[in-house]
Amino acid sequence: MKIESVKTVYFSPTRTTKAVVEGILRGLGPVGVETLDVTRPDARVEPLRTTDRDLLIVGVPVYRGRVPALLNGWLHAISAQDAPAVPVVVYGNRIYGDALIELGDILTGCGCRPIAGAACIGEHSFSSDEMPIAGGRPDAADLYHIEAFGRRIREKLDAAPSADRISVPTLPGCRQYQETPQVPAEDFIAVSDACTQCGICAEVCPVSAIDPEESSLTDAGVCITCCACIKSCPEHARSIMPGRVKDMSLHLYTLCGERKEPEFFL
Repeated sequence: MKIESVKTVYFSPTRTTKAVVEGILRGLGPVGVETLDVTRPDARVEPLRTTDRDLLIVGVPVYRGRVPALLNGWLHAISAQDAPAVPVVVYGNRIYGDALIELGDILTGCGCRPIAGAACIGEHSFSSDEMPIAGGRPDAADLYHIEAFGRRIREKLDAAPSADRISVPTLPGCRQYQETPQVPAEDFIAVSDACTQCGICAEVCPVSAIDPEESSLTDAGVCITCCACIKSCPEHARSIMPGRVKDMSLHLYTLCGERKEPEFFL
């Protein structure tokens, strides 16, 4: 089956999901690519349209074992006419729960045909220099396997006579979509005197929780604890303050030390 282009979609507040999707693209080889980064709210306004002449790759981070809830409306509005699709989830070395099967089901419901799937590891949003949780991942070893996965997708497409003849893999998970308890809303981010009010944190926030005029103010009720603002601050003025989120960081640092490897489904 010949595809005309690849459409990639990713939600990537700390750029790990973006790195995974780009690794798959490198493995696919030369092809026309249309990229849609839906991390910012203004990118999640118009619905995506695609056809069976396009390969659709959708990457999201795992939040509490699930697809991020704030993406549900936009993802369900995708319109695809039998487009071959690759759902990809990225998690912080703990568990990916039912996120992969959930994303695959969403894409199927939109008219896609999931021909492959992946669960990859990215540095956890709570990771820090003091308590690294999957620090630096995806790393070189991860990307080696991710690119190989991209090559296998291309081989699978090349061997298929048409989109409706491509086999659909079984994705792991439970369709009851279990999730771990939500992190209670709290102001967990400390802002030091090093803050220059540059506004970068407000620009990268995927839910517009930070006041662009006074960037030390964060709406805890809107914040999704992605920590994009912490990891993007050029002055390192933002950090996780003592409290429930800090306690969770310590728990994850203790619990998730054993390296997990990416999983691929074809």
